[in-house]
Amino acid sequence: MSYQALYRTWRPQTFHDVVGQEHITRTLQNAIVEEKFTHAYLFSGPRGTGKTSAAKIFAKTINCENGPAKEPCNECAACLGIQDGSISDVIEIDAASNTSVDDIREIRDKVKYASSVVPYKVYIIDEVHMISVNAFNALLKTLEEPPKHVVFILATTEPHKIPLTIISRCQRFDFRPISNQAIVNRMEEIITGEHVQVDQAALETVALAAEGGMRDALSILDQAISYSSDDVTLDDVLAVTGSVGQDLLENITKSLYDGSSEQALTHLDEMLEGGKDPGRFVFDLIYFLRDILLYKSSADLADMLERARVNETFSKLSETIDVKWIQRAILELNHCQQEMKWTNSPKVFIEIALLQIAEFTSGQTAHAGDGAGVDTNVIHQLTDKLARLEKELGQLKNNPERTAPPRRETRQPSQRPAKSTFKIPYEKIRTVLAEAERSALQDTTTKWATFLTQLKNTSAPAHAKIVDSKPAAASSTALVVAFKYEIHCSLFLDNKELAESILEQITGKKLEMIPIPEAAWQELRNEYVEKQGQQESKETDEPDSFIEEARKLVGDDLLDIHDE
Repeated sequence: MSYQALYRTWRPQTFHDVVGQEHITRTLQNAIVEEKFTHAYLFSGPRGTGKTSAAKIFAKTINCENGPAKEPCNECAACLGIQDGSISDVIEIDAASNTSVDDIREIRDKVKYASSVVPYKVYIIDEVHMISVNAFNALLKTLEEPPKHVVFILATTEPHKIPLTIISRCQRFDFRPISNQAIVNRMEEIITGEHVQVDQAALETVALAAEGGMRDALSILDQAISYSSDDVTLDDVLAVTGSVGQDLLENITKSLYDGSSEQALTHLDEMLEGGKDPGRFVFDLIYFLRDILLYKSSADLADMLERARVNETFSKLSETIDVKWIQRAILELNHCQQEMKWTNSPKVFIEIALLQIAEFTSGQTAHAGDGAGVDTNVIHQLTDKLARLEKELGQLKNNPERTAPPRRETRQPSQRPAKSTFKIPYEKIRTVLAEAERSALQDTTTKWATFLTQLKNTSAPAHAKIVDSKPAAASSTALVVAFKYEIHCSLFLDNKELAESILEQITGKKLEMIPIPEAAWQELRNEYVEKQGQQESKETDEPDSFIEEARKLVGDDLLDIHDE
């Protein structure tokens, strides 16, 4: 196979090629020129930001026959040998597959031997956080006092997993995510060298999709070049990355701001049927709204836009859309992005998010804000409605008997929309109340916070449905749970088995969880206490029997006794 991937072909060979990390390369270059470099370094940062490349360049530079210099010459035998891996004094180790104590002991035993070809023996340990604790301990002494001819370079994406005793023995350099503009500039150099034509918009989209990683950017660019038949266009990159075009983002944003949820959902459905990635769509829409927010605050910030390109439609959107609406929409999309991590049906969560955003109409936002941009039709409608209400109020005051509401209006029309499929199991709850134990309720209440935490770690959607609830009564076999709203009771039933299983792990008891709306629970509890009081007063003349039953049910903390 003669073809080599772009990220390998164009791997940095000098510090100048390591883009976006000038704060690191400059420090290393000065240390090399002044011959003040240390024996151990820790390179940490996101993937594809140049950690391993910088380590190999460092190894070449300190061993270069034309040094000390700020850059390796890449022409002498030492530079060429390190570059092609033929010099055994520069050892690159993958810690993910060399995690044991024996692997580190082998390094420790070989360190004492002098380098055979070049002045310095360099150990580059990649993904060093993967080695075991015992292996770290075996490395400690060697890392603290290595021979003068040895340099250790540890590279990791997760520095928090490395013991502090190791970190304290190294000079630490944190590699940053590379800016989109730096990625674009580097890709322009590469496509010039490869004699490939790529649209500027396509390069910018690749940079955004790479999320700060140069290696990811070159992999996406390589894939787009293979996908395209001739020149690489924006559509080629969108097809490869699963991203969506700006025209679609503009249309969906406009539909949402106009309150047209039907049109927004139609756009979404067409997009997903076209094979676009749902997660990438939410990511792109968040960044697009962010760009509108920046451009709206100042047109001079156009250079900071990461997802949008300034055109006529974009300019009109930035002038029209309200700032508070954008902020609320971004928060809603961010919440949707979090929920999508826990589901196999991301489309449903996106649809819910879009429906909720569509409810943030421009008229509502303007009323909540400074009053600018209020629709005059809305004002007329509200004014007419207010006039009708004032007229009806005057009639009621002048002739209350004639204008009294007809008998038929005493029906409760609100019951119909409030109708729920959830049926409260009153008899089952009354049985629990009859067998209620104060100690059982106290034990469950004490462990409720632990139960909620464990449930959240297991299933965030299930936790969201039960978080606004509390134990109300408990027996040895069942637990009555009071929910704030009736709809939460219905939603809880979908995760009832999971919740009962986790509750059993926490309490050590198998309890059936019985949901009930808080309002209904108050009525049922009052009814039960009153009934028990009447029954006790018939069976015994002891005045405290009613109080004892109430104390058994709700405990001393919630019991308030008044003498009459």
